[in-house]
Amino acid sequence: MMKLARLWLTIFWLLGGFFFTSQLQPVSAQSAKMGIHLMTTGELSLAAPLLKTFSAPTPSADQTWHYVTIPFTLDDLQRTQSWQKFFDQAKKRKIIPIVRLTTRFQQGHWQVPTRKNVVDQINFLSRLDWPTANKYIIAYNEPNHAAEWGGTVDPQAYARILSFVADWAHTENNGFIVLPAGLDEAAPNGRKTMEAFRFLRQMWLSSPEAFQKIDLWNAHAYPNPGFIASPYSSSKMSLRSFIYELNWLKQKTGRDLQVAITETGWRDTPLTHWKLAAYYRYALKHIWSDPRVIAVTPFTLKGAPGPFAQFSFLNALDQPTAQYRALQTALKQVGAKLELSQAHLNDSRL
Repeated sequence: MMKLARLWLTIFWLLGGFFFTSQLQPVSAQSAKMGIHLMTTGELSLAAPLLKTFSAPTPSADQTWHYVTIPFTLDDLQRTQSWQKFFDQAKKRKIIPIVRLTTRFQQGHWQVPTRKNVVDQINFLSRLDWPTANKYIIAYNEPNHAAEWGGTVDPQAYARILSFVADWAHTENNGFIVLPAGLDEAAPNGRKTMEAFRFLRQMWLSSPEAFQKIDLWNAHAYPNPGFIASPYSSSKMSLRSFIYELNWLKQKTGRDLQVAITETGWRDTPLTHWKLAAYYRYALKHIWSDPRVIAVTPFTLKGAPGPFAQFSFLNALDQPTAQYRALQTALKQVGAKLELSQAHLNDSRL
């Protein structure tokens, strides 16, 4: 299988990748935009009942699918049974995973992925029985932060890895849907970070073909600065940051891609606590209702105890927090029509 894959990958490179680019076809399968970000596979049992409450009480609510974003580390390559169990449970509970590839955290930063890492991770995921025919994978995380990329900011190296991820994932037509890493839109230019659009421009100058190979855009559209800004903001670092990114992509490539917002959400602070429901309601009605948005997975289901406790939808005792109650309230107020979206790819198993 590896030899066959390498043969096809060689042909892919020679032909410029044209024949293996995924074709997006709309279908009528019902999926809810609102999902959640998980940290581990073990959190699925906690996420499932909460996700179902995100669906409006309609006769078809039990048939609605929900998205979750989840990281897949190099250490997970030793956890075949755990991941297959996760996918089996996801299928049973009508949950669509968006799997973010990642490496290992060592010496204060995440390791830069090698091509061998990419091959090992995609081949591992190829062998599993996914809950749907569409296998969403994200090519790593926020590389405009040095801590996420081996201690350096290197848009050229990331562009090469993104291109290779797409090439390898598309080699055998296994249904992989490749998303680029979400960028931190609030990052400044400096030694440890690079402003997101400068990072994108340098990627483009280095490897413009990488942007032709991805299938779906990925955004980390937080309410910045400080994860506490009003949803009414229209700046490049606001909840609307994905719009600026899609416009940039259109200008550079001519492509109109849909987007998964795989990280977003407010910190629960004295400044935001009593506004969360109103903030979520506005985002649902005026931002996340954008027809290009297929999924929104706020960060994170279980960040407590720990540094992400203010973002967490469950507390240390696995009970709903103000974040969860606010989003649930907002969804009830907005109604089902704005919550539901159409799955964007042809998937006969949905």
